[in-house]
Amino acid sequence: MDTIAYAAGAPAAAQGGMSGLMSMFLPLIIIFFIFWLLLIRPQQKRVKKHQEFLSNLKKGDEVITSSGIFGKITGIADNALTIEIADGVKIKVEKAHISGYAASNQPASVDKAGNTGSTGK
Repeated sequence: MDTIAYAAGAPAAAQGGMSGLMSMFLPLIIIFFIFWLLLIRPQQKRVKKHQEFLSNLKKGDEVITSSGIFGKITGIADNALTIEIADGVKIKVEKAHISGYAASNQPASVDKAGNTGSTGK
């Protein structure tokens, strides 16, 4: 009967120790790193870029809201903008709901060769 007990060897916890814990948590750590790399980091960059965009808004900029309303900024408050959407029609919109510049107001993009994004037609 003694030979059976010795043949089984030491318990797994005594054999593995820290390596057992590491092999258990290593896949979770790798999954979290991939999740951070593919999802969290790009979202943080987008949020930072959008905050920078919002802080650079000024009167006269043509913008589009997240609901799809085009207009020209006529007034700026702390967290609200007054946008003129038609002659004499003004609305107040929270700054966070401005999604970007209107298509006609976007600055021309420049590629590596120094060419602008416009075709010149």
